[in-house]
Amino acid sequence: MVDSQYYLPNDIGVSALDCREAFRLLSPREKMYSHYLSRAAWYGGLAVLLQTSPESANIFVLLQKIFRKQPAAELVPVAIAAGLTSEEYQAFLVYAAGLYANMGNYKSFGDTKFVPNLPKDKLKALVFASQAFTEQPSEMEALWDSCSSALFSLEDKQKQLGLGSKGITTYFSGNCGLEDAELAQKFLDSQNLSAYNTRLFKTEKGGKLSYEVRLASAVKSDCAIDGEGETRCGSFSFEDKEFTVKRGDYAQIMEKVSHYLEKAQAHAASENQKKMLEGYRRSFTFGSIDAHKEGSRFWIKDKGPIVESYIGFIESYRDPFGSRGEFEVVLMMRLGQSGDV
Repeated sequence: MVDSQYYLPNDIGVSALDCREAFRLLSPREKMYSHYLSRAAWYGGLAVLLQTSPESANIFVLLQKIFRKQPAAELVPVAIAAGLTSEEYQAFLVYAAGLYANMGNYKSFGDTKFVPNLPKDKLKALVFASQAFTEQPSEMEALWDSCSSALFSLEDKQKQLGLGSKGITTYFSGNCGLEDAELAQKFLDSQNLSAYNTRLFKTEKGGKLSYEVRLASAVKSDCAIDGEGETRCGSFSFEDKEFTVKRGDYAQIMEKVSHYLEKAQAHAASENQKKMLEGYRRSFTFGSIDAHKEGSRFWIKDKGPIVESYIGFIESYRDPFGSRGEFEVVLMMRLGQSGDV
């Protein structure tokens, strides 16, 4: 029997956030600004799946394909026909809600893994009975095979996020330990580089350790230069170890985020907002935390905007070493003096 701390109870509460009235009260320009910011937020949020666990992204895609073809209510008879009880189907919905809420299969507070509270064969039966599977059987079966084992696994190392043998993390390659994280931090400090938008991967070549630091950026070229003329890539020797700094981590996602931030700039309410978004856009395009800091300075100056946003690699809680930021977006619309939504 699975320990209850590793699944979400069927009676867990779900709170809906209704922003329709707040959005209705916005001007046409503010609505367009909010729209493009929300698109940037949607695509940026996908990075969190890749930051959480190796299987989170594939679980997300599996669920997306199922629900896009059949909403939850339409899946009820499918689940019954597949042999699920009403409690088991509710457990499936709760798991899906938990994955969406945490953008991964580990709790955002506590870093504990959660698994579906129903038998694996029952969940497989539901997936294989779905309309999505009927229309794309090969793709859906491949998705299931890619994530189903890890989805249910509660091996000791997989029960929580952690570094090395203590848990799972995608901020570091699996062969990295605390000493590697400490060495990498010293290297980054020596180059005046922030760890916030990086991941670290360790390899061994001819008995010599080497490390690859990957910067989150839309630009992939190693020789690209950011808006401030700084080259933030290349090979370095540090404490008898080889370090390589590369751009292009989450490149497709960062490209989308940058694209929609540029769209939002055209509808900004002030020069502060335009310069704020320009700093963020440069950051996600070139992988520069300095550019993000510059954008944040204009965010501070943007006093009491009707639509307020903050976006980037911000909170470092889920990095076992505490240096790398999870992608986060805050988007608020103010209803006069009555509060925020």
